[in-house]
Amino acid sequence: MSFPVHRGRRLRRTAGLRALVQETRLAPAQLVAPLFVCDGLDVREPIASMPGHARLSPDQAAAEAAALGALGVGAVLLFGIPAAKDDCGTAAWHTDGPVPDAIRRIKRDVPSLPVWADVCLCEYTDHGHCGVLDESGVDNDATLPLLARAAVAYAQAGADAVAPSDMMDGRVAAMRAALDGAGHAQTIIVSYAVKYASAFYGPFRDAAGSVPRAGDRRGYQMDPANVREALREAVADVEEGADLVIVKPGLPYLDVIRAVRERVDVPVVAYQVSGEFAMLHAAADRGWIDLPRAMAETCLALRRAGADLVITYFARDLARALAGEGPAGAHAEARR
Repeated sequence: MSFPVHRGRRLRRTAGLRALVQETRLAPAQLVAPLFVCDGLDVREPIASMPGHARLSPDQAAAEAAALGALGVGAVLLFGIPAAKDDCGTAAWHTDGPVPDAIRRIKRDVPSLPVWADVCLCEYTDHGHCGVLDESGVDNDATLPLLARAAVAYAQAGADAVAPSDMMDGRVAAMRAALDGAGHAQTIIVSYAVKYASAFYGPFRDAAGSVPRAGDRRGYQMDPANVREALREAVADVEEGADLVIVKPGLPYLDVIRAVRERVDVPVVAYQVSGEFAMLHAAADRGWIDLPRAMAETCLALRRAGADLVITYFARDLARALAGEGPAGAHAEARR
């Protein structure tokens, strides 16, 4: 059909009509909110490069999780910032560390809210890499039992899911075996199956204090030029026992999200990373974009590309907007 029989604007005429025929929906339950958890009590230390976010002590993380749960946010994802680091990242599996403490508090106060715990050594090692080092770099196989030990510690604290972000080969199988062996067969593994060596991680590394002391992570994170490799990694992690897979970052890799969605049958998660968040804030601060509309539009893009869930630092503000509590610009065109 062609004009004048076809008039596409008929379905765009009012907000109600646009909502009626909207193809991609966004709901608070599809959002996962990252939280940075540090040692201490009543600590809320703002992160300069991530407006609205702070390093939180476990009690403050639990309060934030309760607020997020009340808004309908689907889950929280915890990252630990220990008081002390060493070459093996041993604080990652301390049962009294900030992440296990926060998990216990959240599950006590908001038992229905799913809690994910990131599993990696970069925040816990004094050299800033995601595994233990040998003379040639990161020792993949020596790192696996340490990651598995951390995963078990988080599961014992009550985490619903562990999320390995280290990009070591075989880490999902190692964690699945360790979790099952420790009586945690029901603990979910949300694998960062596709994690690129990206320029968009800067604010996170500032927040977590995880900048490598020497070298970079391109020897284990993926080349941004590759998509077939992403499919191999996603399939391999599912075969090893991953229940969900993450593509990270989000917006620069919409094609990868789509390709992974079409290749695997498990839920796919897109991570809208710290650099994406900070970039939108910086542009909004200069008056160049409308931030409420941009946060909704970018998360809708990730969903449209094929993501079932979106990890985003906008989770709190976007959930408020979707509930009609935030700026009208986000609410009107991103409803549910």
